Amino acid sequence: MRLGIACHRFGYGGGMERYTVDLVKGLRELGLQPVVFARDFDTAIPEYSWIEPVRIPVWALPGKLRDHYVSARMRALKARYRIDLLIGCSRTVISDIAICGGTHLGHLRHSGRPATRWDRWQVALERQHYANAHLVLAHSEMMARELRDFYDVSAERLRVLYPPVDPVMFCPVDARRRAELRCALGIAAGTTAFLFPSTSHERKGYPLLERSFAAHPSPVVLLVAGRPVDARSDRIRYMGYRQDIQDCYRAADFTILASSYEPFGLVGPESVLCGTPAVLPSGIGSTEALSPQACLTFDASHPESLTDAIGRAVRRAAQPDARLADPLAHLCYSPRVRTHVEDLLAFSVSLRRALPAP
Repeated sequence: MRLGIACHRFGYGGGMERYTVDLVKGLRELGLQPVVFARDFDTAIPEYSWIEPVRIPVWALPGKLRDHYVSARMRALKARYRIDLLIGCSRTVISDIAICGGTHLGHLRHSGRPATRWDRWQVALERQHYANAHLVLAHSEMMARELRDFYDVSAERLRVLYPPVDPVMFCPVDARRRAELRCALGIAAGTTAFLFPSTSHERKGYPLLERSFAAHPSPVVLLVAGRPVDARSDRIRYMGYRQDIQDCYRAADFTILASSYEPFGLVGPESVLCGTPAVLPSGIGSTEALSPQACLTFDASHPESLTDAIGRAVRRAAQPDARLADPLAHLCYSPRVRTHVEDLLAFSVSLRRALPAP
């Protein structure tokens, strides 16, 4: 079987970029080399040598037309490269498997802003992306509900498969090493440290966190990793862009987000796999996949709920069993990349067999 993956960019990054690279890793473990169709490639990463790259140049096009142009080009490219199964990590009308890590209509609904003409173009392409695929793979039950309610995706074609996380990279360390990491990050004794990893602070709820941490009566510190912040409180410390985010998870007492809308939120499982519980809004996708012991929840629409959750976390951090000794036991799914890819392909084969003969 000749596999293809359509994506915006092939390289290290967040969201669907990260997921696409993980797919390639899993396929490699199965002995498969996919053809990757993308606008841009990071040729310096090792995974680049594991694929057959096909670049789709879009630099001369207006930004708002690029998705539609790539989708139109994919029909001919799929035939030219004899692709038997195309996995759509970006919107394309010719995908066999449509990956849903978030929906445009869901984003609009939660942002509360009216749809522009460009939004309507994107939603129209997104509808075709889901309508033409024989398998629509949602990264959370929350996404599955949006696909059913907003895009009329039938239950027969819809499956939920939480995104993978590497449990070799994200794993606990012993108490001595953790103490070294806390010292390196300047976490004072007796202070409960919360890690906020983000490159999109407004969407991830930084303004709410800033207010809550600045006013909280307990000795707490918010460690911000990613895009810079103008910290106006000594309880908020910016740590820069971190290539060692797994060590940041290990050093912290909790990882925290305050997003009003998050289709999944990989930082939850990543943190938990490092032995660090999370404090997350109750409505985001990854809370479905974490045990109550691994995830304290709050209502992001009520600041007092966040204040209470921080207080509960401070009390929890003082307990001898605050760390998660067996992280995998606190996830409701296997996070391994190979397992994810095997399940994805099994879903696809099963649904294809159920399709009527052409």
